[in-house]
Amino acid sequence: MKKRYILFISILLICFGFNLSLADTKNDKVLSSAKKWLFLIDNGNYSDSWKDASTFFKTAVSEQIWLNSVRAAREPLGKLYNRNMLKSQEANHLPGAPDGKYIVMSFETAFENKKSSLETVTFMLDKDGKWRAAGYFIK
Repeated sequence: MKKRYILFISILLICFGFNLSLADTKNDKVLSSAKKWLFLIDNGNYSDSWKDASTFFKTAVSEQIWLNSVRAAREPLGKLYNRNMLKSQEANHLPGAPDGKYIVMSFETAFENKKSSLETVTFMLDKDGKWRAAGYFIK
């Protein structure tokens, strides 16, 4: 009986560890995608950031509106000094967005002209199976 109990606990721990490693892999993949997308914005490649965004994002915001908005928000801040992730949270439902798989990431960011800001980037699992930007907010 004791052997069965130990075997059962061992199987649970292995399965739990496997699920954690899958979650870490997914989150690492999303974080990597987010950093690449933010890099486009950091370097003024606003058009490329729109092209690389999710279908939902591109349907909700035209390229020209995105270019005007992100340019107005980012250029006064100056050069990026550093960016550190504060937290990430998974969601299946977000206000004003279709149900799906989302990861909302918050970054503490320092710019040349604003030493402390909070960036919120939302990525979603797009129709093609890739994680893509679905939202961006800077405060």
